[in-house]
Amino acid sequence: MEVVTTITNVEFGKMINAAADALKNNAEKINKLNVFPVPDGDTGTNMTLSMASGAEYERNEANTHLGQLAKATAKGLLMGARGNSGVILSQIFRGFAAKIADKENLSARDLADALMGGAETAYKAVMKPTEGTILTVIREAAAAANRTAKSSDDATQVMADALAAAEKALASTPDLLPVLKEVGVVDSGGQGLVIVLSAFYAVLSGQEVKTELDNANLDAMVLSLHNAGVQGELNPDDITYGYCTEIMVDIAKGTTYNQDFDYDTFYNHLAKLGDSLLVINDDDVVKVHVHTEDPGNVINWGTQFGSLRKVKVDNMRDQQVEAATVAAEQKSQNHAVRTETQSPEIAVITTAAGEGIKEIFASTGATVIIDSQQAPSTQDLLKAITDSHATSAIILPNDGNIVMAAEQAVELADIPVKVVKTKTMQQGLTALVLGYDQMKSLEENVISMQDALVDVKSGSVTTSVRSTTINGLSIQTGDAIGLLDGEIVVAVPDANINQAAAKLLEKMTDEESELVTIYYGQDANVADAQALQQVGESLDDELEFEIHDGGQPLYPILISVE
Repeated sequence: MEVVTTITNVEFGKMINAAADALKNNAEKINKLNVFPVPDGDTGTNMTLSMASGAEYERNEANTHLGQLAKATAKGLLMGARGNSGVILSQIFRGFAAKIADKENLSARDLADALMGGAETAYKAVMKPTEGTILTVIREAAAAANRTAKSSDDATQVMADALAAAEKALASTPDLLPVLKEVGVVDSGGQGLVIVLSAFYAVLSGQEVKTELDNANLDAMVLSLHNAGVQGELNPDDITYGYCTEIMVDIAKGTTYNQDFDYDTFYNHLAKLGDSLLVINDDDVVKVHVHTEDPGNVINWGTQFGSLRKVKVDNMRDQQVEAATVAAEQKSQNHAVRTETQSPEIAVITTAAGEGIKEIFASTGATVIIDSQQAPSTQDLLKAITDSHATSAIILPNDGNIVMAAEQAVELADIPVKVVKTKTMQQGLTALVLGYDQMKSLEENVISMQDALVDVKSGSVTTSVRSTTINGLSIQTGDAIGLLDGEIVVAVPDANINQAAAKLLEKMTDEESELVTIYYGQDANVADAQALQQVGESLDDELEFEIHDGGQPLYPILISVE
C-alpha cells in the first residue's frame, strides 16, 4: 500500500471525480436496492447525479487552493442534491469542506478531521437521525479515521481504516433498522457512501478504481427510509415554541458585526432556543430557520455575526387559531366569494409523472409542474420557484424521496416558501383540489392543504423487479404488487395487474369511503379502469368513481380513496 502523507489539490480532484465515476458505474445496480421491489427505486441515480454536480463544480473552480476546491464540491453537491440520499451526501461534504477550508494540502490528521466534520454536519441536518442508514456509516468511518490519525501520518492508512469501518457499519445496518432486518439486507444509501470512500482509497493507494461492485449479494442490498413521517397537526396550546423565525445574515458585514462566524458556535446557541432548527451557510451568507419562544434572541444573535438581510417571524399559535376560525367561517358561509385584494401571489410548485396527471395538476391550480421521473434536485426546485415570479410559494413533493431536497430549497429561496409533505401524486392532487385557495394566505393554505391529507388513501399497482419476502408476503420477480400508502399489502403471481388492483381496492375501502379516483397509466387502459370500477361498485354501490388517463410510467394503476 502506497504511503501518502500529503494530499494535494491534484489528488483531491482525482478523489472527487473517481467517486463520481464509481457511483455512475454502479447507479443501476443500486437502483435495485429497495426495501420495496418497485421499479422506481432510484438511490443510485440520485447519489450519482448529486456527486456528478459536485465533481463538475470542482472541475470548474478556477481557484486551485484545495480548501476552495472542497468548498466548490460541497456547493455543487448542495445545488445538485436529489432525493434524501443526495441531500445527506451533500451535507457530509459540506461538513468535510468546512473543516479544511484553509488547507492547501491535507495531512492524515486533516483528512480525519474532514470526515468527522462530515459526520457531524450530516447528523445536524437530519431532524430525527435514524441509525442503520448512511448516517451510521459516515459516523463509524469518521471515528475509525480519527483513531488512526492519532498514531499515523499516512493518509492512505487513515482512508483504509475508514473504509473498513464503513463496510463493517454497512453490514450492521439490518441489526439497527427493523425494515432491513425483515428482508435480511443492508442500507443502499450507506452502500453508496462506501462506494465513494472506496474510490477515495483507490486513488490514494494507487490502485485502479473499481468500475463495479464485486459483492455477490448486491441485489439483496436495499434502501431504508431515511426520514419517516409527516409532522402531525397540533392544538395551538400544545405548541412548545410558538414563533417560526427565519433570518439571513451577510457574514462579517455591517455595524453590528462583532464576532467571527463559527458554525458550531452559531448553531449551538440557536439549538438552545427552540427546535426545528436548520442552519445553512454558503459563501458569505448564513440562513436560519428555527421555532422558538424568543425570536428577538435569534435576531440579536444573528446581528453579532453580520448584517441582517432578511427577517421573518410568524406566530404559529395565532396562525392555527386563525386558520381554524377561517375554516369554520367558510363552512358556515358555504365558501363565500372573496375579493382580489385578499389574494397573495402564491406559486404552487409540484412534481408529477405522466402527461395526464400533469394536465390535472395544471387545471387545478399548480403554477409550475416538474417532471418527477427523475427526482428533481434542489437547484431544479429553486429554479421553479424563481421562474414562478411569485412573492411566496408552496412545494408539493409528491414523493417522500423529494421532501429533503424541497426543504433545502426552502432555506435557499429568496421568498417565503413552505413544503406540504405529500408523499404521493394522489396526496398532491388532494391537497391542491381540497386544500388550496388562492384567496388565502400562505400559512392558511399550508394548514388547510395538510388537513386535506388526513382522509385520503393512496394506492398504486406495479410489477416486482425482484424476489423478496416482506410484510409476510412471498413475492417473486414479475408478480403484480399493490402498495397502500407506501406499504406492500398485495402480491399476485404472473403480473396480473387487474387482479392486484381489485385486491388493493378492497383493502383501501371501508364504510367511510365516499370517492374513488382511478388513474390509469402507460401500461393500462380505460377498460382496465372501468373493470376496477365494477369491482368497487360490487363492494359498495354507494361509492362514487372518477377515472382519468394519467399516462404515468411504471405504475399502471394509481388509486385515491377519500
